[in-house]
Amino acid sequence: QVQLVESGGGAVQAGGSLTLSCAASGGTFSTYAAGWFRQAPGKERDFVAAISRTTGGTLYAESVKGRFTISRDNAKNTVSLQMNSLKPDDTAVYYCAAGSWTLSRNPDRYPYWGQGTQVTVSS
Repeated sequence: QVQLVESGGGAVQAGGSLTLSCAASGGTFSTYAAGWFRQAPGKERDFVAAISRTTGGTLYAESVKGRFTISRDNAKNTVSLQMNSLKPDDTAVYYCAAGSWTLSRNPDRYPYWGQGTQVTVSS
């Protein structure tokens, strides 16, 4: 069983940057792909980015491509999301996820989830 804890959320103005971090414990984090999802009020949980287990392969939602960068440090059991050029539409609760064997946009592929961290972008 893997436990995930996100940090780094907050409020920022449009055009600003934030870095989210996710710390994993309780399992073999490096054997799983990991990802970030987000959920805005009244909307479904959407895929943001994912990173493979060891090769560093990545996958991004079109809406964040070129602005967000996902990375991981398997030695520290962490995955991060660097978010640049933030827009008001990026406002959401961001969730870290792990446990998929492959890169996937499908949240059902990830059995382990963090509690979420709020990101608010003002115009």
